[in-house]
Amino acid sequence: MTDQNSTKPYNIEPHIESALCYLPLIGIAVLLVEKENRITRFHAFQSIFFWIVAFALISMVNAVKILLVGLFLSPLVNLMLAGLWLYLIWKTYNKELVELPIIGRIAKEQAEK
Repeated sequence: MTDQNSTKPYNIEPHIESALCYLPLIGIAVLLVEKENRITRFHAFQSIFFWIVAFALISMVNAVKILLVGLFLSPLVNLMLAGLWLYLIWKTYNKELVELPIIGRIAKEQAEK
């Protein structure tokens, strides 16, 4: 259970709050109110970085659709991103820490500031 003296406008378990961070834009909102729990802050940062990378990857695949390669890559990339996104939510909900390569390290550094 979270601290009753918390300044957050909600009172939910940290692992649920962390899992919700992976929903688009929720990670940003959590960062605005969560100042103490480093694990939740880590998941919020990792989520934000995940969505930035996902958007960039989807944009690059859409740019190569003209070459017909993107027509085959687009469903694969979308499926891969959706699978990774669901995996992150599931593992976080089950109180397991999954640190993605590169962006996980950056997220950890940001969460500890």
